[in-house]
Amino acid sequence: MYRILYSSIKQHLPTIIKRKLYTGDTLFNKKCNVQVNQDDSLRLKPIENKAYTLRKHNNPRRQKLYEFGLYVAACMPKYVQNIQMQHCDQLEILVAPEGIFPVLSFLCHHQHACFNCCSAVTAIDVPSREFRFEVVYMLLSLRFGERARVKTYTDELTPLRSAYDLWKVCNVWEREVYDMFGVIFTHHPDLRRILTDYGFAGHPLRKDFPMVGYTELRYDDELKKIVYEPVEYAQEFRRYQLESPWNYFKNFHETYNNPPPEPPKKK
Repeated sequence: MYRILYSSIKQHLPTIIKRKLYTGDTLFNKKCNVQVNQDDSLRLKPIENKAYTLRKHNNPRRQKLYEFGLYVAACMPKYVQNIQMQHCDQLEILVAPEGIFPVLSFLCHHQHACFNCCSAVTAIDVPSREFRFEVVYMLLSLRFGERARVKTYTDELTPLRSAYDLWKVCNVWEREVYDMFGVIFTHHPDLRRILTDYGFAGHPLRKDFPMVGYTELRYDDELKKIVYEPVEYAQEFRRYQLESPWNYFKNFHETYNNPPPEPPKKK
């Protein structure tokens, strides 16, 4: 019994100590007393820790990560267009479409970066922009324990260079972005749909894609197979007099089978 308890404490004690060091007022996470020079554009404004979180803001570490972003921009000024720090202490780098692979390769292989893990790839659709899609690579450095986001932009026809050669997991992430948004990636080994069905028309996460889709899938008992049919609505679900185009029904509305309420009597 004591041997099991001792082995459990020995296994979890280092993790508990590290968590206390990063969440408490210790040497690793002291209140930042750096005098901020307002004329220094390279100095970030310290963030005060107003609420308890698992990992409090470490202003010196935040400033160091921001200076690394400036170093990346100085090394590749042709591709890096903007850098900024998020409130969650993550570095954000905006890159031109033709420079997405060189910048990702730099962050992956540079000895002062070592972003050897791509945790996710996603996209945002803003139809009002000239380049409507904003593609985001979320990177993690296991050596330094830091996170960064690399953003770029494209449209329906301009392809992006795939990051599959850097991180094999991008095979799945980029297929999801292609399936949901229609962003094309070159140098990808298997760029095809991964979430939707065979023969699916359109890309569901685009803002111009209808909420109900174009077709519905059902099993036909007469044909003994699954069939695709255009979406149809019953007449009782069609309401054209709306106070807001986004509100079709009330939150708790009566079913259409119930009798309509009597109109109020005129006085």
